[in-house]
Amino acid sequence: MQETDNVTTEERRRPSFVLGEGCTENDTKQSIRRPARSKVPYSNDRASDHSIMEGEGVAHRMVEANGISMHVAEKGKGPAVLLLHGFPELWYSWRHQMAGLAARGYRAIAPDLRGYGDTSAPSAAASYTVFHIVGDLIALLDTLAVPQVYLVGHDWGAQIAWNLCMFRPDRVKALVNLSVPFMPRNPAGKPTQHLRSFYGDDFYVCRFQEPGAIEAEFARIGTRKLLRVALCNRNAGPLLISEVDFEAEVALPSWLSEEDIDYFASKLDKSGFTGPVNYYRCLDLNWELGAPWSGVQIQVPVKFIIGDQDMTYYFPGIKEYIHGGGFKRDVPMLEEAVVMEGVAHFINQEKAPEITDHICDFIRRF
Repeated sequence: MQETDNVTTEERRRPSFVLGEGCTENDTKQSIRRPARSKVPYSNDRASDHSIMEGEGVAHRMVEANGISMHVAEKGKGPAVLLLHGFPELWYSWRHQMAGLAARGYRAIAPDLRGYGDTSAPSAAASYTVFHIVGDLIALLDTLAVPQVYLVGHDWGAQIAWNLCMFRPDRVKALVNLSVPFMPRNPAGKPTQHLRSFYGDDFYVCRFQEPGAIEAEFARIGTRKLLRVALCNRNAGPLLISEVDFEAEVALPSWLSEEDIDYFASKLDKSGFTGPVNYYRCLDLNWELGAPWSGVQIQVPVKFIIGDQDMTYYFPGIKEYIHGGGFKRDVPMLEEAVVMEGVAHFINQEKAPEITDHICDFIRRF
């Protein structure tokens, strides 16, 4: 491959999210912690707890924040816990945690992030930088008169949570992040450049880059089929779009009901996928804009949880980074990194009681 922009071959091989070094396989195995038994006062069985799964008692409102209208779901009273969802989800992905947190004396706040559900969805990709999304959340907290929160994020919500802690640590008491570890800026090159070098153009993040293309593909597939395949995926290998059988019959697991799929689909059909996909289209722009924060550490108390069947755990270098000292170096107040056995990416839905336990056990200390 011809080298350009003074980037060496070795640097091109180093993905933007790989930073840990010196970890052996034995180190990784020894650092895996088995989760404790659930103490949440409800089960994860969809038949016995259907009203909880549907968000019974959740209050909804629209809030003007940072120039957009945000849909916010809330439940409970007490110290505020801000819950940030990922792709392709909504506030609804936190339905179990909202019930559990409210039952334990917390105020659970779960917005639809910019571009999702009933929240405004600007069309321009450049309107979805981490600065826009963090700005939305700070404005939301100001509007709700909440000076500080316990923060919980998953998937893209986790990435936004890392950035919120980086930009405004004064607003965060403690953070519990799921699935996506902190990914310090790699000065060697843009994220999509590294991803293409590892996985090729068919990798889902790369396929998402062309405006309108993946939206048309999703429209052809249909939102319900897309959600069934995406939420139930347990393949820890790289997600290559051409290798996904969207026509396959997918049996829903016990933690996901047809009613859940219907709710997600009804909102995503309304808002469309351009907003959610625009988060991926801003990866390189975020890299450019984030240069002033290169080398900045996350300075809030942190607990991190990931499933051992989550494809994120198998991105090049991620295991070594989490278990080999790099993660702790960049997040010095990291107190725990938990790997849950037999759990895939949508961890807060698949293991809802256990995740609620992890959240509550950690945040009550701060």
